[in-house]
Amino acid sequence: MSATASGEVIVDADNGVLTITIDRPAQRNAMTKAAAHVIAAALIRLDEDPDLRVGILTGNGGTFCAGMDLKRFQLGERPVVDGRGFGGLVESPPEKPLIAAVEGWALGGGFELVLASDLVVAGESAKFGLPEVTRGLAARAGGIFRAPRVLPRAVALEMLLTGQPLSAATALSHGLLNRVVDDGSALTVARDIAAVIAANAPLAVRASKAFALASRTMSDSEAFEVQGAYTDPVFASQDAIEGPAAFVERRPPRWTGR
Repeated sequence: MSATASGEVIVDADNGVLTITIDRPAQRNAMTKAAAHVIAAALIRLDEDPDLRVGILTGNGGTFCAGMDLKRFQLGERPVVDGRGFGGLVESPPEKPLIAAVEGWALGGGFELVLASDLVVAGESAKFGLPEVTRGLAARAGGIFRAPRVLPRAVALEMLLTGQPLSAATALSHGLLNRVVDDGSALTVARDIAAVIAANAPLAVRASKAFALASRTMSDSEAFEVQGAYTDPVFASQDAIEGPAAFVERRPPRWTGR
């Protein structure tokens, strides 16, 4: 295991999983510009390091992220990274899978970090909200358009227009979450899921995520026409030979990512 800490974010790698932990519990893990840059660098590392397969984003101290630090916002700070947006994530999610492990509040930009992730595990007391309208702001770090994509239209609009949060149970019922777990165990369960993903063929995982997202607005006929650009390299790879061979020989596959 390797770990680095910036004072506001902890980044550690273990068994192909990169865990990014926002570490400002006294401020409910409110996002700062410095933290956003650390997260951006970690996500670039996730995509560029062939030994890393999956990322996890979480927060310390029982809160995921309460959005941007409003005290610093009043002083003119914006917790964004050029080309990557709020938190170094929302405008440029990684090509590899990213799991949000949520305890407590995911508010404003914090919820928008969740919406930019691929899978979500939440403690049963977690809450998700877009309260920007109550502060004279708008959810412009992806919330305005991502919430209506993943939630029923009426539910998303109620969140956006009232600023009131969803409970974990309600979020699960609307398909926003993958798991609701005992409080305090979201990161553990996220790591379990990450280990399953990390054991799969990396080229296949990356291509599956990429086209699943790229095809959202395509018709079936369009998707079948376009998907070859994503899937042909997977079928032509060494891993596509290794996978069936390992199955026939009843042994674990040895993926090379090539």
